[in-house]
Amino acid sequence: MAPNADDLTLVRRTTSRRRFLAAGLTGGAVLGLGGLLTACGSSGGSGGPGTAGGSAKPSGGSSPDQKSVKQGGDDYATVIEKMKGFGTDAAPGAYPRTIRHAMGETVIPAKPVRVVVLDTGELDNVVSLGVQPVGVVHTDGSKTMPSYLKDKAGSPANVGTINGLNLEAIAALKPDLILGSQLRAQDQYVQLSKIAPTVFSLRPGYPWKQNFLLNASPFGLEAEATAQLDAYRAAATAIGAKLGDKRPTITPLRFMPGKTRLYAELSFIGTILTDVPLPQPAIEQVKELAVEISPEQIDKADADWVFYGVYGSPSSTNQDAVLGGALWKTLGAVKSGQARPVSDETWFLGLGVTAANTVLADLKGFVAPGS
Repeated sequence: MAPNADDLTLVRRTTSRRRFLAAGLTGGAVLGLGGLLTACGSSGGSGGPGTAGGSAKPSGGSSPDQKSVKQGGDDYATVIEKMKGFGTDAAPGAYPRTIRHAMGETVIPAKPVRVVVLDTGELDNVVSLGVQPVGVVHTDGSKTMPSYLKDKAGSPANVGTINGLNLEAIAALKPDLILGSQLRAQDQYVQLSKIAPTVFSLRPGYPWKQNFLLNASPFGLEAEATAQLDAYRAAATAIGAKLGDKRPTITPLRFMPGKTRLYAELSFIGTILTDVPLPQPAIEQVKELAVEISPEQIDKADADWVFYGVYGSPSSTNQDAVLGGALWKTLGAVKSGQARPVSDETWFLGLGVTAANTVLADLKGFVAPGS
């Protein structure tokens, strides 16, 4: 199975000056009827964390195998709490500035102009701040620039995939900043930090708002990021106000190679639904990334609205078989014409404020038209 931008799990590391613990979660919780609360994926390469481009504090220990991990447990739900010390105390425009992040502390000597991003969330974040990266990675599901960012992202070089970084290509770009996450590339942190100052969040996905603020800090653009988040929250609240007490249930359904997921509270799309707020069916009201169901359990996806996306090629998933099956046709949302396809690159892979605003626009058009 190809990992994607909403997957992977927390891994234990300890920073020397910002004491926090991000627990590696290698077990999955099992729901009734075979629903698994899981996340899986991989981060390519080998190695471990150490001294970042000039000043990052080392973190000891080795990482567990990331190719078959499943997520679950209390620490997954407390990532945001662990990120409260991240960022900088430097005044806007002041350099050098020290950034506290998942791997310790990194000094940024001057405002970055040549940035490499290692995930879809970091890509969305820098483009949302008006920064065109010089290098990007792609997902295994799509080797092209996300269409919703294409007009603003410039023409960055391809430096591999999320789980297969090309370190030589990154070095050749001579970046002055690398943005990624501990969950994706912790094993390559030492190599990356020798190329350029490197700042890592804990994980992509659920803490996307905190990641946006962290990614803004090397540029001194925290105020701009805060303003964009405030505008996003106002837009979400406006949709909720339009709906009043008539708030339909929403299922975010995703077809992936080898699995079918109902995204839950601790996912990117789950946070957006919470911000409106729009309720989800009880099966999805869990402090996890997603609930996995089999095609024979697709009736568990039923809600007032079902919005479904597909990761990669539909032919590599069971989407066609499910949508063409008799059980799918029994869903209330299907019968009422309220089961709709949505863009995977924004609803499930975007992981940033521009994607979130695009999702809000989609939701507004479907559930609160005319607002």
